[in-house]
Amino acid sequence: MLKKVVITQPLPVDRLKSLSGQCTMQVLDGSQPLAEALSRDELSACHGVICLLTDAIDPPLLEAMPNLQFVSSVSVGVDHIDVEALTRRSIPVGNTPGVLVDTTADAAFALLLAAARRVAEGDRYIRDGQWHPETRWSPDFFLGKDVSGGTLGIIGLGAIGQAVARRAAGFNMKVIGWTPSGREVPGVDSVSLEELLLRSDFVSVHLALAPQTHNLLDAAKIATMKPGAVLVNTARGGIVDESALAAALDSGHLYAAGLDVFEREPIEASNPLLQHPRVVVVPHIGSATTLTRAKMVDIAVNNAASALLGQPMPHCVNPEVYAA
Repeated sequence: MLKKVVITQPLPVDRLKSLSGQCTMQVLDGSQPLAEALSRDELSACHGVICLLTDAIDPPLLEAMPNLQFVSSVSVGVDHIDVEALTRRSIPVGNTPGVLVDTTADAAFALLLAAARRVAEGDRYIRDGQWHPETRWSPDFFLGKDVSGGTLGIIGLGAIGQAVARRAAGFNMKVIGWTPSGREVPGVDSVSLEELLLRSDFVSVHLALAPQTHNLLDAAKIATMKPGAVLVNTARGGIVDESALAAALDSGHLYAAGLDVFEREPIEASNPLLQHPRVVVVPHIGSATTLTRAKMVDIAVNNAASALLGQPMPHCVNPEVYAA
């Protein structure tokens, strides 16, 4: 009898071909959490899950899935999954590392440039009909912040942080960095987090969300940032205290921000960050290119296919389950 795999949201059919014949697939529409979309019996009969970062794989759900054998996420980060709970049950968790490094680094630098040079603000200015002949140009019209020659502080020097550092080199930027692991990266001067915040004209966040990084940039740390700095976050929203960031922007302590991620997604219309003209926001699209997303799905499906065959996942975040 074929095993049952639940896919929490529709994925390209041609990307699922390798699972044909290995399992029965139940594809959900993503409109409800998994625990609500399936009955108790359907959850109990499930052997595998292919999920997205918007799907919470938590203890209450896992209790309803006694036959679960693997979880494969179409994401790099797995903060939406209780990996420890799955590890205790010797259930492997797959992710999709590496494939979105350059795409996300491009997005981070795009947000940095857009925030520094007031791109979104200028776009709104024209679309709102405010660009009149008498204000078509002047020496102080829409002045922005120089990127070339500035100091970029990178928080988190994993693959994406390093890719951002390489892009900064092309802009003749001084690059400094801090990472919890103490990793040394060529071309990046390693400093403490406190020094990074004090010195950086631009700060770009590239850490995984974990209990120790939640609200890492809180009101106290944001207050120590260099006056007039720009903050960019393409990692996870929970790393930055959004209320503190909004206050720093409103007071003029920070110049601007470029944000791809938020504490709650989708961001609420009442979020004060949306009221600030120098906040550039995009809807979690750091990895959103056709090629990258296709590769992510392929890796997730390959992880699932290996698990169905009883083989180790090629990309497993808790490989200790195989030793057990």
